[in-house]
Parts: sequence; structure tokens; C-alpha cells
Amino acid sequence: MADCIAYRNTNYFSDLMLDYLEEKENLRKFYGQFPKLENFKTQIEQKKSSFSTEQRKVLVQALQQQYQSVEASALTQENITALAEQNTFTVTTGHQLNLFTGPLYFLYKIISAINLAEELKANYPDHHFVPVYWMASEDHDFEEINYFNFKDQKVQWSSNQAGAVGKFNTDGLAEVLKEFKPHLNDSDAAEELVHLFEKAYVKHNTLTEATRYIANQLFAEYGLVIVDGDDQDLKTLFKPFVKEELLQQTSSEKVASSAEQLAAEGYKVQVNPREINLFYLAEGIRERIIKEEDFYIVHETDLRFTEAEILEELENHPERFSPNVIMRPLYQEVILPNLCYIGGGGEMAYWFELKDYFESQQVPFPILLLRNSALLVSAKQKKKVENLEVNVEDLFLKQSDLRTKRTQEISEIDIDFSTQKQHLEQQFKDLYQLAEKTDKSFVGAVAAQEQKQINGLQHLEKRLLKAQKRKLKDELERLTNLQDQLFPKQSLQERNRNFSEFYEIYGKELIQQLKQELKPLQQEFSIIYL
Repeated sequence: MADCIAYRNTNYFSDLMLDYLEEKENLRKFYGQFPKLENFKTQIEQKKSSFSTEQRKVLVQALQQQYQSVEASALTQENITALAEQNTFTVTTGHQLNLFTGPLYFLYKIISAINLAEELKANYPDHHFVPVYWMASEDHDFEEINYFNFKDQKVQWSSNQAGAVGKFNTDGLAEVLKEFKPHLNDSDAAEELVHLFEKAYVKHNTLTEATRYIANQLFAEYGLVIVDGDDQDLKTLFKPFVKEELLQQTSSEKVASSAEQLAAEGYKVQVNPREINLFYLAEGIRERIIKEEDFYIVHETDLRFTEAEILEELENHPERFSPNVIMRPLYQEVILPNLCYIGGGGEMAYWFELKDYFESQQVPFPILLLRNSALLVSAKQKKKVENLEVNVEDLFLKQSDLRTKRTQEISEIDIDFSTQKQHLEQQFKDLYQLAEKTDKSFVGAVAAQEQKQINGLQHLEKRLLKAQKRKLKDELERLTNLQDQLFPKQSLQERNRNFSEFYEIYGKELIQQLKQELKPLQQEFSIIYL
């Protein structure tokens, strides 16, 4: 069972996202097709005409190689094979290699992709649609991914490794499991979690392998295809774009211009481009490529190349060139027959800076879809909501606003002095008229007295509100305790909790229910009662 509320009413989403969802005209030039079912027809046609049989062949071969040691479901295997066909397309989401999937929204991203693929198939039966999870295996932000939260405990992995996180070995994660295990209950589902963690991180050698294992275990039955972009064959397809970046640096110019235009519209710029938006990858190294005079320098290393040398390096070792946040979306769209990218608000924000760059590279810009967001409410928490007779939507308010609103609703006396303020304003209107007729210098004195009286009323209102809050302390505490449970650290649950906290209670039914309730094109925030 689920309810929905408008994203604008959650108070947790940026103006950029809210304006996009409302299709504000000032944003129109920053994206392609809006995520409506009927717009996928145009997107299919655009992608079909620009994505070659050769690209499909390389993609399928690379995926088959990546899946060699993976126990993939029959549906996933069928989806990989189908990617060779001209009528097969992908819907893609991506995420970092967070320890044990990280925040809860990892699930929402992937389920959004799975559900959208199924909805597209129902509406475009002559085509095939494959849900894809893109692993950010080339990222280097280890501090962002080396932990997850479980029942207000931070479960953390320490490692001195450097470079692309996907290549990190899993040493030390057996100890993390020992730390995590005592916090679990004694249910069968909890035992499943232990086995999942152990098989992923203790039985696999790298973080990429471990993450692929977890995602496959959780979603293989739905045909999910997991892509590792850190792949020599896939990067071979991207060589012309890397060469263009090294020689022309088009991305910097195009993205900087779009960022300026977004800023001029009053939106926060999510990322700023560098002159060259590429990293160089080697053992334990992921560093920026910088052009200095006639040389290409790998930052914080002794590596330097002439133009001829770096082009030769690209030709022989494309796997050593890694796109940064600016170029990674282009790489994705070059190697996948992709129609739609599903991301969070922060991701979407930097995609809005990329459309002109995509056009300069003659690569179709995908449909951008805000991933599903949800609040999971247990039966016990639902009962508390009912007993408190509170509107769930109110729980999204800032805690101070929630306490004030609730006090005003349940107080036996009227705390709102709006009527008195209106009465006062009317009285002073008459005084202003009198002042105008007698002595205009008197107007300032009237204004000062009016402000003094209004301030007095506001002070009394605040004192009365404070007194009533003290009187209603017990009920307000019950309310704020409930809010703290549902919004840990006064933030969205999905950004703090890990899926395991819910999985140990609900098991596989958790994912089944999420799949049933999340509707990607609905574009509303879901409240799901477990």
C-alpha cells in the first residue's frame, strides 16, 4: 500500500528539479525529450539511427566477457544477447560502489530502471528494453563509499589503497562482516544478509566483482544487466571522443557556457568543467590529465607525453583513459543503445549542463528521469501516525515548523493572532488618515507606534506558543520521536538508511513490494506502508 505526495511538498528537492518536473519553459533548452511515455517514440528513432551494429557487437562481447564468472539468470542472459538486435534499447541508472550498496536509494534507482523497461515493453511491444545498472568502478572517492549505516551505527571499511575504487581488493572486509553481524537479528532474512555480504566481499577479489555479485543476487530475476565501464573493448569505442577531447577540449567550452546559462536562470551549478575532462588510469593511479604548453602531464606523477605520444598511448591502451563526471555520460551513451538515464537530483543537475556538448559530438541526448524516491513506513510507525492523528505530509516539515503547526492544531486556545493583527492594522489606517489631514510629521510617529504594537503582539504570540508547547510536551515528543525515526538526522530516510535494516525484517518481500509500488513515470514521492 502506498500514498504519494508532490515533490514540491516534501521540502527536500532543489528548485531546479521542481521546475524540471513542472516543465518550466526556462529549462527547455537544457534537455531533450521530457520523460513521458509518448516521447519515447522519438527517442527510439533517434537512437536507432545513430547506434551501429558494430557498437552493439562490441557491447555484447564485452558484457559476455564481464559475465563469465557470474551466475546470471536466464532473463539477464537473454537481455545481453538481445542487445545485438536493432530493436533493443536500454534504460540506465548508475551508482557508486558503496559498501553493501550504501544508502537505501540504491534499490530505488535500479527498480526505477526495471519498472520503466517493463512499462516501455508494454507500450512498445515491437521493441525490447533492457534495464542497466552502470557501476561507477572508475571513481576514486573512497571516503564516500567505504561505509553504510545500520540502526544508527556506522559500519566502515578502512583501506590504504589508491586509484580507481573498482580495482580495490577486498582485504579487511571479513573483519567488517564480524563487526556488522552482531547488530543483526536472528531471522532467516538476517542470515541471508550475512551470506550475501560474505559471498560478495569475502569470496570476491575486487570491489567491482563484489558489487556486481550483490546487484545480480538482488535483481537478476528481473533481467538487470550490470555494466562495468572500466573495460578495454568498450573504451575502444570511445577513442574518437577521447582524441577530440585531448586535441580540441570541446567539452570545457560547451559545458562552461551551459553552466553560465543555468546560473543566469538562478540555479546552482553542480559541476564546473576542467580544460581536459579525462583521468589517466594505472596501477594505484587515477589522476587528471593536464595540458602544459606542448605536453600532456598526469597530475601528481612524473608521467608526461607529447601530443604524438599521448595519441599513441590512446591507440594502444584506451583502457588507461577514464572520463570524469563531465565526460562519463557521453561515454555511457556512446557504448549503450540508451534511451533514458535515471538519476537523483544531484546527478540530473549536472546532466543539464551537457546537452550542447552532446550535440557537438553528434550523440543523442537521453531522456532524463528523476529516480523514484520513497519513505518506508512500518506497521508500527503507521499505527503511531494514526494514533497521533497527524497527516504524513506534515512529517516532511522542518521539526520546529512541525512542532508549531501541531501545537496550533491541538491547543485548546487560539494561538494565531492574525485577527488581532488585522484589527490593529485597520486602526492604524484610520490614524494614518488623521495624520495626513493634520500634521504630516505625525505620520512617522504613527508608523513607529504601529510597529511597536505589532512587535508586541508577535512577542505575546511567541510567548503563548512557547507556553502551549510546554503544556503539550508529551504529545510533541511522541511526534518528534516518530519524525526522527522516519527522517534520521532530519534528512530523507533513503539518504541515510541501508537496505539491510529493512531486509532483515521483510526479506525478499521488501524488493517485491518496492517493485510493485514504485512507478517511475508518475513523478511523485512515494510513501510505502510495509
